[in-house]
Amino acid sequence: MVRGVYRDGQDAAGPAWPPVYSRVRVGSTTVRVAVAGEGPPLLLLNGIGANIEMWQPTARRLPGRQLVMFDIPGTGGSPALRGGLRMSGYARLVTALLDALGHDRVDVLGYSWGGALAQQLAHQAPARVRNLVLAATTPGLGGQPPAPWVLALMSSPARYHSRRYLRLTAPIIFGSDPRVAADSAHGDARLRRPPSMLGYTQQLYAISGWSSRWWLERIEHPTLVIGARRDPLAPPRNARIMAAALPHAQLRMVDGGHLFLFEDPGQGCALVEEFLQRQEDELQGVDAPWPDRSRGQAGMRSRA
Repeated sequence: MVRGVYRDGQDAAGPAWPPVYSRVRVGSTTVRVAVAGEGPPLLLLNGIGANIEMWQPTARRLPGRQLVMFDIPGTGGSPALRGGLRMSGYARLVTALLDALGHDRVDVLGYSWGGALAQQLAHQAPARVRNLVLAATTPGLGGQPPAPWVLALMSSPARYHSRRYLRLTAPIIFGSDPRVAADSAHGDARLRRPPSMLGYTQQLYAISGWSSRWWLERIEHPTLVIGARRDPLAPPRNARIMAAALPHAQLRMVDGGHLFLFEDPGQGCALVEEFLQRQEDELQGVDAPWPDRSRGQAGMRSRA
């Protein structure tokens, strides 16, 4: 492992930001990594083309944990791979990265494309995952796909290069207010470190034809599935499909679009923190029932 440590993002604020950055050699590639905060390790796996800095609004709402983030090859500050990988290959890359960082087991939060990778990791390397959070994601083939025009817009990384284009497409792709998507901390981060065309294409290749439907019921980890009711990219039915298939899943729905963890992080991060804390309490023998949020709080529901 070759590792150079440096600091970046000094304009950011919050209990778990700015992170400590490093570059880690994993096999034949180099990956840009960031670690923020202290506590139980939580690995954050981001969406297609997304970079570490886009996690800032979410990271600020997850104190008391060591957040482990990295730029998928071809995004942010990580160079693209020499050849394309399928999801199983990216899961092997994540496992090797955890080895390099000295983490035997981590909690995992997978968001969008990163949610597919999180499912693959839990299936492929179950001993490395403690608890699993799947947010605004799908089981791939066998789930409900987005509308054809959404898929067409997702085929290009142009929204990472043009604020005007991001404003125009955000309502269609993400179900977002154009200003919230583009004129915000995560919008600025998106435009500041766009993915390379090669890296973005490699991520598209990895997810094309992928499916977890064949083995979801064999994932034994405690899992929180969070779906968004106004999500055009990962339609909310996908959250219900995954929660029904996973043997130890809890389903929560939020009133938001695809980017709810960036645009309204308080709502989603509260669910994540409650879930992870409950798992820790159960390990310690503490009786901590899941809060009933099915009434009295808009945007969330319990799965019986």
